[in-house]
Amino acid sequence: MCIAYLAIGTHPDWPLFIAANRDEFHNRPTKPAAPWPQRPDIISGIDSQAHGTWLGITRQGRYAFLTNYRDPAAFIADAPSRGELSSQYLEGYEAPQDYARRRMAEASAYNGFNLIVGNPAGACYVSNRLPAGQMRELGAGRYVISNHLLDTPWPKAERLRHALDRYPSEQLCRTLTPVFEILRDGTQALDADLPATGLSLERERLLSSPFIISPDYGTRCSTVIAIHASGRVLFSETSYAPDGQVSERHDWPFTLEPGRA
Repeated sequence: MCIAYLAIGTHPDWPLFIAANRDEFHNRPTKPAAPWPQRPDIISGIDSQAHGTWLGITRQGRYAFLTNYRDPAAFIADAPSRGELSSQYLEGYEAPQDYARRRMAEASAYNGFNLIVGNPAGACYVSNRLPAGQMRELGAGRYVISNHLLDTPWPKAERLRHALDRYPSEQLCRTLTPVFEILRDGTQALDADLPATGLSLERERLLSSPFIISPDYGTRCSTVIAIHASGRVLFSETSYAPDGQVSERHDWPFTLEPGRA
C-alpha cells in the first residue's frame, strides 16, 4: 500500500476511519480481501508471493496498515517481507505500543517501512527511518502516510488529506462510493513539487498521484474501513485492472465482537 488516510476520534459517530490505496506491480499475485481461512476473525487481502498483508482488521477491532518507505539506494535484496509486520500484529494480542517497541528492535533487517498498528484503545506509528528506538503514539486527529514519514507533505498526500478532511463522515452510513472516487484521483504533481527519492523524473511523475495507472505498476486496490460508535464496522475493497478500471469489489461488514484486541 502506498497511501493511506487515518482519522481517529474526529467524529462522534465514527471513531475510526481509514481510506487507502495499495500500489504494486500487476504481475505480483494477490488474494482479495476476505476472512483468513485459518483465522476467520482476521479480514485482509493477502500478498500471495510473500504471504503478508498491507492492511487488515480483526473482528475485535485490531487493525494494521503498512506502506513502503521509498529509498532505492538502501534496498536490501534479501530482506524479510515487510507484509509480515502487519499480518503478525493482526495475529497476536500485544498492545500497539508493545508490538511497535518490539519490532523496532529488529527493524533494521527490513527495507524501509511505515507501520501503523491500533485497536479501539489507541494506535501507534513506527518506521525504521525514524531515529533508533523512536515511535509515535497517535491521539485523536487526522493523519496521512505515503512513502515517506507520517504526515510528510508530498503533493499526493496533501491532495488526499484535503479531500478527505472535507468529506462529511455522516455520509458513510449511506454510501462509500464518494470515498472511492476520492481515492481514484489520478492528478500528478508539477515537476517542481516532486520529491527527490532517487528515481527517474518520469517515475517520480508516475508515482506522484494518489491513484496510479501504468501497464506494469499501479493502484491494485482501494480499501475503506470505518468503525461506528455502535460497533458496526464497514470493510470494503475495490480492485482495479492495469487500465485503472474496476475489476471487482468485496464487502465484509461486521459488528465488533468481544475479545482481546
